[in-house]
Amino acid sequence: MHRPADDRWPHHFHSDRTGAKLYFLALATDYDGTIAHHGAVDEATMEALRTLKETGRRLILVTGRELPDLRRVFPALDVCDRVVAENGALLHNPATQEERLLAAPAPERFVAALRARHVSPLSVGSCIVATWEPHQNAVLEAIRELGLELQVTFNKGAVMVLPAGVNKASGLAAALEDLELSPLNVIGVGDAENDHAFLKACGCSAAVANALPAVMENVDIDLEADHGAGVAELISRLCSDEAALVPRTRHAIVPGTTTDGDPVLLGLSAGGVLIAGQSGIGKSTIATALTEQMVEQRLGFCVFDPEGDYSELGNAIVIGDVKTVPSLDEVEQLLRTLSANVVINTQAMSLSERPAFFANLLPRLSALRARTGRPHWLIVDEAHHLLAVERGGIAEVLPEQIPAVIFITVHPDQISQVALRSVDHVLALGEDAPQTIANFCMHLGIPAPESEATLRDGEALYWRRSRDSRPFPIHPARPKQSHRRHTRKYAEGELGEDLSFYFRGPEGKLNLRAQNLVLFAQIAEGVDESTWDHHRYAGDYSSWIQAVIKDEALAREAAAVERDASLGAAESRRRILAAIARRYTAPARGDRAS
Repeated sequence: MHRPADDRWPHHFHSDRTGAKLYFLALATDYDGTIAHHGAVDEATMEALRTLKETGRRLILVTGRELPDLRRVFPALDVCDRVVAENGALLHNPATQEERLLAAPAPERFVAALRARHVSPLSVGSCIVATWEPHQNAVLEAIRELGLELQVTFNKGAVMVLPAGVNKASGLAAALEDLELSPLNVIGVGDAENDHAFLKACGCSAAVANALPAVMENVDIDLEADHGAGVAELISRLCSDEAALVPRTRHAIVPGTTTDGDPVLLGLSAGGVLIAGQSGIGKSTIATALTEQMVEQRLGFCVFDPEGDYSELGNAIVIGDVKTVPSLDEVEQLLRTLSANVVINTQAMSLSERPAFFANLLPRLSALRARTGRPHWLIVDEAHHLLAVERGGIAEVLPEQIPAVIFITVHPDQISQVALRSVDHVLALGEDAPQTIANFCMHLGIPAPESEATLRDGEALYWRRSRDSRPFPIHPARPKQSHRRHTRKYAEGELGEDLSFYFRGPEGKLNLRAQNLVLFAQIAEGVDESTWDHHRYAGDYSSWIQAVIKDEALAREAAAVERDASLGAAESRRRILAAIARRYTAPARGDRAS
């Protein structure tokens, strides 16, 4: 049944030709029993379909009929952008008249076996073989005797035979790939058994009033009218109040759970999210967990990664590294591939170059999402550098239709107000979490919420920006994949002057700066023994690793070497540098020859 949306949840839509905003970019509809009644589409339904097309949305017809038969009963086929015929086995483009088989043709010996069993009527299409009940037993016997890998689908008395894995969902997937559309930005409508698969694949699903009870039980929206009138009803609702049709909880990601174990949900229509807290406190760990959930929910994402924190992220393609500047064209090309999630690593750029690169990226992402629905989420790390308060023209940098965005920062009060106005969910980490939320509100000039929440170790403070909402503790989501924290950033990136290690020596005559672990190792190998031992005996190496690198295991190993009086300068140096190399500067497993 339809679940009404909460009107306090903002929605990220795209403009149609009239200026209205769209979330659902296409309608996928069955033919018989849905737009058609007794095999024909009436004029009122046709007018509704034309209205849908005028909004800029695509129309995809998904049917079990063979294409010649469909042309005969539905001469206005050119209203469709794509036609999936033969229950998913054939893709047709009415504009070009191109036809593409999506499955192997029916084996001739199978058709001959059915005719030998006097199966009639018998229809043989490009791929599909169809008959009617009660011939299903003869069909199954022929499949079994011939040892064929075929599947049987039933549809209101019809018996359809296709290769295994071919159905309306697989056909719709091919059509959406052709149109470069995300299935989550498609609303589907149907009425019968063979519609289950493609309706489930859509971001929202509906059933006309004449649909089978089993179909009605598994869709988001039960329409009041039947057949074409029901589809016209759905189109009317799409055009007048689309926000009410967006499922709020399905395809949601969960940044954490309450102390009672209830999930905090960020649905497809969630507003912007701010993850804020001190450095090394777990912000990127939460972001990694959210990307895993996005993959599970078939949500596309793009991560803007200034410091290389997400270079080991699973289920994503990384563009750029410490030596290679990412290409905007390559980013766009990969995001257009519906299965690709992208991490944009800008370590090769200077700090001053990154904001301009980001400013050029955003309009492209916005245009791409308006056309295809992807990426569903944009994750922006180090947001205070990229969208800084002092930067002019932020309003021009941020397009109105920015994708749902997650800002990650140490300093939310240093982010432009224009960017933060899109934030409706705040996740604050660390002892200063209440103050972080208060600073966020002060920066935007809005009242800060009252909060008496006390955080325990490992908890974060969550606040949904709305009337009378109060922050409350949550247990942040944890990633399933092994999260190698900031590996490349610490190995080869730019840590900044305040976080670098300085080899100064016993008399302070040196001032050799190591702004990452590669440089630390190079300088350490070249300094004299008295300089090395000066910092070793002071415990400087383990202290820096613990405070800046935040690698407790490496810090403990370095501290043990520092305390071991039996070791000379050369051996202690070798052991500490070897420990660093194992964790950070050795090639990643995926880069080694297999």
